[in-house]
Amino acid sequence: MTASQKFTQGLRTFASSIAQGFFEISHNSFALIGLAIMFIVIALAARPELRQVGEVQLFNWLQTRQVSVNSAPTEIEPTASKLQDLPKQQAAVAYWLGKKYKIAPEPLSALVAQAYVIGIRIKLDPTLILAVMAIESGFNPFAQSPVGAQGLMQVMTQVHSDKYESFGGKLAAFDPQINLRVGVKVLQESIARAGSIEGGLRYYVGAANIEDDGGYAAKVMAEHARLELVAKGRKVPLFTRQANAAPTPFKPDNSSEKIAALFNS
Repeated sequence: MTASQKFTQGLRTFASSIAQGFFEISHNSFALIGLAIMFIVIALAARPELRQVGEVQLFNWLQTRQVSVNSAPTEIEPTASKLQDLPKQQAAVAYWLGKKYKIAPEPLSALVAQAYVIGIRIKLDPTLILAVMAIESGFNPFAQSPVGAQGLMQVMTQVHSDKYESFGGKLAAFDPQINLRVGVKVLQESIARAGSIEGGLRYYVGAANIEDDGGYAAKVMAEHARLELVAKGRKVPLFTRQANAAPTPFKPDNSSEKIAALFNS
């Protein structure tokens, strides 16, 4: 036998020894596990009180797990849905907005559906919510103004940071569905404070203590009126004769005045 053959045979013997050892260890381990399970079964059969305690603990764990699963937030809708899945009224609004603001129908459909769910629940016109969203950000979920207003509804995140706490913090402002919910809450509080929609819009944009709101309230109300007609099945032009360009998010003329108004209102 040559040296090369001896070396090859030695490797085979070594590999065979390792495989055999691994098999014996695994076999013994499985045997030990089997014996442990068998002893547990025998113990539970001989000691009914132990079985009862185990069953109670298992039931409590399952119940706690079920509560944990059920308590997870479920109100946040998917970030995209099919236009044809919406009710006729909502589909018409989503289609019109998509054409005007050049937004893909799937994410816009989800926003429209969520606006209707929230608006109906709190008795606030969904088309008003969508109008605010349109004028504020043009449906850009990552929009940010020079004064720190963020997201779809351009909420002043620093001012309303408490409203984001239950959603994980300030970065949630860029989640479309969460920004929508927080923005609606701010809008609702603003309208209640002012006593009217127009006055509430001035509060919302931080112009309650400023004589000129830059035409913000008028822009929102005009878009709101158009969306109401669309929802009723009326044919509404995307742009008026005075607006030949795509709408842009509202930008106040004096940012320092807006910040002062927000903190002093």
